[in-house]
Amino acid sequence: MDAHKNASIYFKLKLKKMKKLLYSNRTLFILIVFAFILFLSGCANKEVVTECLKGHTFGFWGGLLHGIIAPIDLILMLFRNDITVFAPNNNGAWYALGFIIGSGGWGFLGGHGASRSRR
Repeated sequence: MDAHKNASIYFKLKLKKMKKLLYSNRTLFILIVFAFILFLSGCANKEVVTECLKGHTFGFWGGLLHGIIAPIDLILMLFRNDITVFAPNNNGAWYALGFIIGSGGWGFLGGHGASRSRR
């Protein structure tokens, strides 16, 4: 009976080691795949956007407007090539902040009423 108990403990420890090895191999595999994708992305063609950057530069208010109409743009861009969701000619962080607020990406403009319990 004692030998059976020792064998059971041995196999449980062995199983723990195998699970740990499996998870470490999975992590290594994911890291290798990520590195490979990153390596391949370095070979991608660069898109020339200098022609798009002429004219009006969109800032916070433009980003806010574009964020509000983003769902409509997303549907329309499936049918037309001249419509995009995000303006390429923007001033950077302010445009992105306006876009996120306008699209409700962080829930700034509502949504709290739906989470409250009704009495």
